[in-house]
Amino acid sequence: MKYLPVVLSVVAGVKAARQCSTATYTHRVIDARYDGPDLDKPGSDLATVAVSLSSSTTPLYECVAQWPESWKGFHNVTEKLIWSDCIWTGAGTGADKSVSFAVDWNKKVVYLAHVFACSDRQGTDGLATGTLPLSELDCDYTEEGSAYCAPKATSSGARPDLRISTQLAPAAPNANTASCSDLSKQYQSWTLEKWHRQFVLTPGTFEPKAGTDTGPSFTLKSLGVGGVVFTCATTSSSASPFQGECKSDVTKAAAAFTFDPKLNILTVKQKWDCGDSSALETVGVGYMQGTCDRGFNSDVFTCSSEPVLIGTEAL
Repeated sequence: MKYLPVVLSVVAGVKAARQCSTATYTHRVIDARYDGPDLDKPGSDLATVAVSLSSSTTPLYECVAQWPESWKGFHNVTEKLIWSDCIWTGAGTGADKSVSFAVDWNKKVVYLAHVFACSDRQGTDGLATGTLPLSELDCDYTEEGSAYCAPKATSSGARPDLRISTQLAPAAPNANTASCSDLSKQYQSWTLEKWHRQFVLTPGTFEPKAGTDTGPSFTLKSLGVGGVVFTCATTSSSASPFQGECKSDVTKAAAAFTFDPKLNILTVKQKWDCGDSSALETVGVGYMQGTCDRGFNSDVFTCSSEPVLIGTEAL
């Protein structure tokens, strides 16, 4: 069975809060699967990874990512992990504002990061990160010859009890006082919000009409530096890939992005002026699953997304 990156736009009812006095959190992995390229689709080279997270036995977050099989979970240009949004299913009460995961397929390791409001520190958010080794896997081939892998069942035939424990990250230093030394010790990541993109899709076609794709615009809130928010917009007219700039009121911070609309891969580069003719650069890569809706009686599609957490290095 193939997993497809279907996005559910359901947010109402999420209780996105946890106690930040608690240093450790746990997500249960109730299912995980890797699928190689679909041989039924000539020319397809995309691998798909799907992970289901929950606090019980019902899927609460569905995490899906796709990238060319040869990338093994890393961007081929920046060599950074590719982070992907975990979509809330609406089947229960979530405690997180945003959940993302990444996979190092060479090492068979799943990385998880999640952002949540601190219920005991009003007005602040917490970031927690963790890893899960997938050391025991059953791998085989479908009747069509496509490769797939899933966690090995227990001796009784049941699914293994897999859990990801995450650790609360230290509070981000303030932008007005942070030094490059401080930032180099802090895990850098962003919350992406207000994703917007438009294009014309002629009925019966699968690619946007040439010259109609606006490229994305969005905001980035730094989780590694307090008080830094970027406003990002596409500056190039070419979709191979789109190029864009991000502006902030913090003069020490600058950022830019590229977006590959064919692979839905967003790359963010942030630079922090260290004041001594040097800069601290941070790179994050995300697989964007924004939903695209067609306007009434129109060929214009508008794409949007719920908040997405984009990480950087391996945790």
